[in-house]
Amino acid sequence: MSRPDYARTASTNLSAAAGRRPLEGKLALVTGASRGIGAAICRNLAAKGCSLVLNYTSDSSTQRTDELAAQLAAAHGIRAVAVQADMGSATGPAHCVASARNHFAHPKTGAFTLDIIVNNAAVAANKAVADVDVGHFARLYDVNVRGPLLLVQAALPHLPLDRSGRIVNVSSVSAALGFADQSVYGGTKAALEAMTRTWARELAARCTVNAVNPGPVATDMYAGTSRDFQAQMSSWTKNTPLAAVREGVDADEFVRNAEFAGGRPAYDTEIAGVVAMLCGEDAGWSTGSVVCANGGFKFST
Repeated sequence: MSRPDYARTASTNLSAAAGRRPLEGKLALVTGASRGIGAAICRNLAAKGCSLVLNYTSDSSTQRTDELAAQLAAAHGIRAVAVQADMGSATGPAHCVASARNHFAHPKTGAFTLDIIVNNAAVAANKAVADVDVGHFARLYDVNVRGPLLLVQAALPHLPLDRSGRIVNVSSVSAALGFADQSVYGGTKAALEAMTRTWARELAARCTVNAVNPGPVATDMYAGTSRDFQAQMSSWTKNTPLAAVREGVDADEFVRNAEFAGGRPAYDTEIAGVVAMLCGEDAGWSTGSVVCANGGFKFST
């Protein structure tokens, strides 16, 4: 296609898109959607017109996730359903995809397309190398590595056939920075990034595949970290360009703690914004990348 022809085609596509939300008619499956980054991703995608499958694991999250699904459906005129499935089990990922198909397949033809997958569910725990045991290793790798792999396997028959699909894997700066006590957790995230690059090649006809790598994020998990952990992070946070606190803008608790912690953590909405960006049509020429979602905690290379 000549350049003028391409320019006219692009202009036509933009005109057709005018007046509609950027993810209108799409369906996304977000794992670990009951709280934190996962819930923020769901809110962002729903606001862009995307219908949702909100995955969660524990019984204690059932009411919270059901309520979030109902709120998003009412607020944005989308369809949203909560699905309980353990991403760390051998059968949970396939159950999640099967449940999505049961809820969203065309009632007459059975046609079903899963446009977006966000592999967000993860578990984190720190142990010195001398203290790592088989159970610790298996738990983290089952959820953080095997779970995304089995989910993508189960979703393969339902991915788009025109490269419009999107897979976004939520990694961590821990994959690259070698923090103490993270032999296993950091290894799981490095494995997820390796799978991101492989899937980008294997699935190129179906979808793009990218990862994002948050640093510290203001979630329940971060709130539960020790002062020792925050002290370990402080030298990194001090050198993070966007972590400098802004009085009157940032949460008071982060302003008060900034001198000790070196700055503020990210807000979950900031991670969700980068994920949503990679889910859109404009990100169609980006694949196999680990995209910075950490305020400069780690510069991407």
